[in-house]
Amino acid sequence: MVGPYRGLFERPGVKAFVLAGLIGRMPMSMLGIGVILLVSTLTESYATAGAVAATTNVAFAVAAPLSGRLVDRFGQGRIIPPFVVVNALALAALMVFAGSGLPEWTLYASGLIVGATSLSIGSMVRARWSVIYGGSGRLHAAFAFESVADEVVFVTGPALVTVLATAVNPYAGLIVALVCMLLGCLALASQQRTQPPIQQVRSTEGTPILIPGVALLACVSLALGAVFGSVDLITVAFAEEHGAKGAAGFLLASFAGGSMVSGLWFGSRDWRISLRARFVRALALFVVGLTPIMFINLPWVMAGALFLAGFAISPTLITCFSLTERLVPQSLLTEGMAWISTAIGFGVAAGAWAGGRLTETYGSSTAYGFSIAAAAVAVVVGIGGSGLLRLPEAPSPPKS
Repeated sequence: MVGPYRGLFERPGVKAFVLAGLIGRMPMSMLGIGVILLVSTLTESYATAGAVAATTNVAFAVAAPLSGRLVDRFGQGRIIPPFVVVNALALAALMVFAGSGLPEWTLYASGLIVGATSLSIGSMVRARWSVIYGGSGRLHAAFAFESVADEVVFVTGPALVTVLATAVNPYAGLIVALVCMLLGCLALASQQRTQPPIQQVRSTEGTPILIPGVALLACVSLALGAVFGSVDLITVAFAEEHGAKGAAGFLLASFAGGSMVSGLWFGSRDWRISLRARFVRALALFVVGLTPIMFINLPWVMAGALFLAGFAISPTLITCFSLTERLVPQSLLTEGMAWISTAIGFGVAAGAWAGGRLTETYGSSTAYGFSIAAAAVAVVVGIGGSGLLRLPEAPSPPKS
């Protein structure tokens, strides 16, 4: 399993941007559950908590392609610093507003700014990998490693923020997320050597979302995001319903842990079937693996079920980003990757909102039915439109 990853980090500057990107994207897994835990604790309403989290995710989803285009045009070093400073101030304001008992609209307003100034750090790191290994077989291993890095974040982030929010105070998790965001993102911005070159965007290239294959991938990612957003919120409620609210982070870490294990294995394989075939098979496996969670009532059994359900996440996301890299012009690469992130963000927002409403009305077990339905939609759309994802089997030539 180690073979394909050996030597991946030998190029100058690679280790530094990988570490900075890992730290900088920690809020990706900490922010949602941190906001849910903070707001639900202070307002005693999962519906409000889900709505605030949804507002943040919608704002990110709308803004990510725009910030991605700015990065492609002006470079990561110029765009990252002002965004992260405003983001830190907005997140601090959200915590102050929540603790001061100010009107509910202030939570939505500050959450809106937090989301709008959040950057798709994973897309920026993948863009750096694409410049270094674009057109070679090593890019598959690099993207697989990035998917595993995402899952490391999702394994450690929810558990860390839950422990901090429940054992220290409701604000502690978000404070740590804020510090990680500042340190990691500013460190990434300072690394000019591995930054993708600034590209002159031609007016004829338009936007990546108009490419049919990218539009299809975005639709599938939207449904997948709804799964992630709803599972996050519903699992917190599931743990509380069963007298183990402190175990919510562990349950979510199990979900991400299954994905991390499968990502390592998936990236180590020399695949003979096409990217398209890998993508649709991973989608089908995902909905099958997710189905049992609706019928489980014991937290320790749920941890095992979520671990198994997570197996298909990394293979799906790895192939999704790999297909995007093959479909999008180099000059629009960061924006193209960001469209996948923005679709996931919209889905997470919808999933968090729906999960909160359904949980309060019907309870967590029934609410999980929404997650399974969203996964089924991803399968139907992905398989039905898979003809738009046909690519040459040979690797693309290096992009200039």
